[in-house]
Amino acid sequence: MALFREEELNENPVNPEAENYCAEIIGHYEENVNPAMAKLFRFMGLGTVEIRSSGVHIYDAHGREYLDCLGGYGVFNVGHSHPRVISAVKQQLDKMPLSSKVLFSAPQGRLAAKLAEITPGDLQYSFFCNSGAEAVEGSLKLARLATGRAKIIATTNAFHGKTLGALSATGRDVFRQPCEPLMPGFTHVPFGDSAALDRVCDEQTAAVIVEPIQGEGGIVLPPEGYLAEVKEICRSRGALLILDEVQTGMGRTGKLFACEHDRVVPDIMALAKALGGGVMPIGAIVARPEVWEVLVTHPFLHTSTFGGNPLACTAALAGIDVLREEKLVEGAARKGEYFLEQLRQLQRRFPDIIREVRGRGLLIGLELTQEGLGGFVMAEMFDAGILVAYTLNNPKVIRLEPPLTISEGQIDQVVGALEGAMAKARESI
Repeated sequence: MALFREEELNENPVNPEAENYCAEIIGHYEENVNPAMAKLFRFMGLGTVEIRSSGVHIYDAHGREYLDCLGGYGVFNVGHSHPRVISAVKQQLDKMPLSSKVLFSAPQGRLAAKLAEITPGDLQYSFFCNSGAEAVEGSLKLARLATGRAKIIATTNAFHGKTLGALSATGRDVFRQPCEPLMPGFTHVPFGDSAALDRVCDEQTAAVIVEPIQGEGGIVLPPEGYLAEVKEICRSRGALLILDEVQTGMGRTGKLFACEHDRVVPDIMALAKALGGGVMPIGAIVARPEVWEVLVTHPFLHTSTFGGNPLACTAALAGIDVLREEKLVEGAARKGEYFLEQLRQLQRRFPDIIREVRGRGLLIGLELTQEGLGGFVMAEMFDAGILVAYTLNNPKVIRLEPPLTISEGQIDQVVGALEGAMAKARESI
């Protein structure tokens, strides 16, 4: 039992019982969540409990403020607890939190129409789920249903989720091997290598699934024209192109969807993370009419009890309005260029620590020269009151993925803290 109410921490963040409160919550993790996770967090100096959030900041039980430069791995594009999204969800909560599933739902219908409006090309129909992994699962299933084929081509170092089907597409063995045998029919080719894809894509291929930018792979951008080449290879073989925009979508890269940089329209798009306005979990599969035809014929081949629930759809609608009306997408492009230039200057000062700076918009990776430096830099940034993390598939890459509402002054704050962390890293090697 908590020693005091959490709301009391919000009112008085320097509560003398805060240490006991943190010990209690961390104890629950050790006993009932995962002791290894708790140990790792403690080792990296993350032994505190988050209490509330607003804008680009998170506050812990001790009242300390953290600038969130991780953004929930791409969830908080409109910022934490945006008042318009919170207000919309509260209003819907008072009316109807969950759907009956047998009557029409206004929020779901309106969100589907909104996605048809804002997604590129002739993407028209949507199915709603609860996460990015679910969106990928449904996309793979739809591709097989629509084509009558079984083969799926993904890329090495890709990350599409950890459920069994999504994991079969994910391209890192450390996650795949413990769960083998995975789903049959999956082939992996190097990311950015259209010639390798051309050699293995054939008339048995249902789909090629690719991220416009590899996120967990280390913020890896493909060569210019790669997505267009992938689209043409798919077209020539009668295969479908699935773009995983779970992390790159909703303005993160300076376009509403990253594929718009290359003027490529996929056959199927997977969305999640920031789609929920930073308030509710939601995923979506959006597809072209001819791909969707199989679900028109058999509408119950793919369903979800909680997918498309009124609270999540309402949050998504409000979040899209915020993105557009506050011009956050355009801001992400402008601020991303500024951030990247500041980081490149830092790389020139610390070439022995920073191997490369890369990214697009506010999806940025800082690749370090040694793998062990990632955790060190993460801990140093935490001490400076800034939250970052390394990418799952490449621990040498520090991910910088703040809310799109971050200011240039706050970017300068992050760069200043990174400078201090790099100086200490230099002393440690």
